[in-house]
Amino acid sequence: MAQEEMEVDLQPVVAYSVEDLGTLSTEHTALSSGAPALGEGGGSVTVLPADDAVVTPNAGTTREAAAEPDPQPSPALALNGLQRLQGPLDPHRPLPVPQVTQRPRVRRARRQQRIGGSQRTVSPSVPVAVLDEEEGDTCAICFEQWTNAGDHRLSALRCGHLFGYTCIERWLKGQAGKCPQCNKKAKRSDIVILYARTLKALDTSEQERMKSSLEKEQLLRKQAELESAQSRLQLQVLTDECSKLRKQVQELKALVAQHNVSASQQPGSSRTFLPGSIPSSQSQRKYHLEKVFVVSQTGNCRVMAYCDSLSCLVVSQPSPQSTFIPGCGVKMMSVANLKSSQYIPIHSKQIRGLAFGRRADGLLLSAALDNTLKLTSLATNTVVQTYNTGRPVWSCCWCLDDTNYIYAGLVNGSIMIYDLRDTNSHVQELVPQKSKCPMVSLSYLPRMASASLPYGGILAGTLEGACFWEQKAGNSYRPHHLPLEPGGCIDIQTEINTRHCLATYRPSKNNPCVRCVMMELTSSPLTGASEDVVCSSNPVQTFSAGPTCKLLTKNAIFQSPEEDGSVFVCAGDEASNSLWDAGSGSLLQKLQADLPVLDICPLEVNQTHLLATLTEKTVKIYKWQ
Repeated sequence: MAQEEMEVDLQPVVAYSVEDLGTLSTEHTALSSGAPALGEGGGSVTVLPADDAVVTPNAGTTREAAAEPDPQPSPALALNGLQRLQGPLDPHRPLPVPQVTQRPRVRRARRQQRIGGSQRTVSPSVPVAVLDEEEGDTCAICFEQWTNAGDHRLSALRCGHLFGYTCIERWLKGQAGKCPQCNKKAKRSDIVILYARTLKALDTSEQERMKSSLEKEQLLRKQAELESAQSRLQLQVLTDECSKLRKQVQELKALVAQHNVSASQQPGSSRTFLPGSIPSSQSQRKYHLEKVFVVSQTGNCRVMAYCDSLSCLVVSQPSPQSTFIPGCGVKMMSVANLKSSQYIPIHSKQIRGLAFGRRADGLLLSAALDNTLKLTSLATNTVVQTYNTGRPVWSCCWCLDDTNYIYAGLVNGSIMIYDLRDTNSHVQELVPQKSKCPMVSLSYLPRMASASLPYGGILAGTLEGACFWEQKAGNSYRPHHLPLEPGGCIDIQTEINTRHCLATYRPSKNNPCVRCVMMELTSSPLTGASEDVVCSSNPVQTFSAGPTCKLLTKNAIFQSPEEDGSVFVCAGDEASNSLWDAGSGSLLQKLQADLPVLDICPLEVNQTHLLATLTEKTVKIYKWQ
């Protein structure tokens, strides 16, 4: 322990006379022995353990000014302090009175806080504190605090350990040139003075541990993202393969249906059909009401669509909370358990068209009168893409040959073609050839091995007629006008596998009832040597419904649930839904309706065939059994 901490400060306060020299000598002897000594008159001088104790030569008592003990000098150090006073002691001049004055308590208070209560006693009256060698502000050689100036200023070796300058300098002179703490080789030129007022070591062990944990988590996250990307790629490949297989199955079904037709036309067959006709259904089963969903209490429901990959039926409706969420959206319904789900807001005005493609991600295409065409993800229930068409959109559909393309039928009869990879605007516009009537219906016929119409394209229906836009190489389209009755056409639906379409006409002066005309789509070479063809349509069957039709309703043409090659036609009027056998033209069943049916959607889930009908307020689910 250094002398500058342990030595007793002596300051002259009162002069001694020659006759008091004996008393001082007696005090010297008492301090040398470490025990109290008697002076003249019975007085005593005591070395107290506190810093602010005062030693007086009076014969009175000794008072302590400090309450807590403080580290005191050993008897040998106290003796050295008094020996330095012997030089001035002369019997012919007065002597100063040795007095232990109070030293500043700031550093000692801090020292006491560090030391705590760890003390040892080397004599009955002098305790000595053992300093903590691991303190960050003390020299490891002398165990004293280093300073920011002077001989004992803060210094460091190349190994990084800190010492007082004089201490480490003496150590390297007397030792074998090694660091006192790590025993690494060191020399005097390795001593570096650190110019810092205070030096505090920030504990970053927890930070380093968290940093290491973060790096591990980031590495695991990158690995997970890589595995996820690989899984998505594999899913896309499998989805494409599944789409190809589905397309092949549809082509095979069409060929089987055509084979059945040709076989029935052979001599000796009990059933005969006209060219372009389809077989009749021989099943005795019918549709039975299974479930009724109330979609909107206020009405204004319009269209619906079915997603086969998610087994979900979506129905357009106005917002149920128009005050907080204005506009229109769709209501989701699970066909697997026949339960309705949540409402998804999409458009600001009425929705006129809904369609699902062959994608596995469940993207819903919607067209509305707010001049927008939108894509909504049913996985997240959010709109993921919006196209501004500039005009109200009346209908929409997907391209079934390339799922990157979608089509929008506008109010002026134009068809906008959009590429999902281009999020800015349309890539092509198909301008109407004749009148600019609203595009009430839009459907896509994929390319397939069909004897009647092997080409793919868009079948567009307006209030004035219909047009088949044949898709050529390089995404070019060639229009073919179909020979429909002039005026009164409100809807055109297609049956992809058999290449038939169903046109619905309003009542007129010549025909007082709603009529549904089923036609076969055909193609023939333009000339003998030309590759161009002429696409047309031939009427096959005509079905008559009710006498009134105030709304633009959508009917349905689809293959029989019996999968025997027969085709059903379902059309609604103001009073009921009528189900016909398209092969024979006979009425199979009437489904009662309390309100006019606006849309009809056949669907299949878990090998169960269902039929959904939509009114302004409700959806009815019928089961084939």
